[in-house]
Amino acid sequence: MALTTVVLALALPVSAQDERRIGSSVGDLAPELILQGVDGDQVRLSDLRGQLVLVDFWASWCGPCRRENPNVVNAYKKYRKAKFKSADGFTVASVSLDRKQESWEKAIKQDELGWDWHGSDLGGWDSEAAALYGVSSIPMSFLVDENGIIVAKNLRGMELHIQIDQHVAKL
Repeated sequence: MALTTVVLALALPVSAQDERRIGSSVGDLAPELILQGVDGDQVRLSDLRGQLVLVDFWASWCGPCRRENPNVVNAYKKYRKAKFKSADGFTVASVSLDRKQESWEKAIKQDELGWDWHGSDLGGWDSEAAALYGVSSIPMSFLVDENGIIVAKNLRGMELHIQIDQHVAKL
């Protein structure tokens, strides 16, 4: 099945004074991702608009990625039902740099990556999505706010939780 990665801005009201650059730096509008999901259907990053999203680049063959996955799973479980200041929720968009569908699917099951958004072009290091986000090593992550703006990147361990906590509504 052919895969297309498209560069589009996530829908965001933009005034002439507030035009944002599409890119992979903090403050940039996150590039759109349209990838093949595990089931073969397309997944779109823009479908997650309104939520706080961790865009997580990883691969089944990447030891550091697999060691970080339990932390990402814990964050997902901790925050998926949290109340946020302005986002409608939290989720993870996993972008795999695998080349083999079977390895990718097996790792999702083994690591219990329980969110719905899993995408890959099965291009490995030649992945268009990785190039679009400037990914040169994995794991690499981008925290994207409800408006599609990258608010943090390269979050691992407790730093992931600290950054998400900044968006949680305080009681």
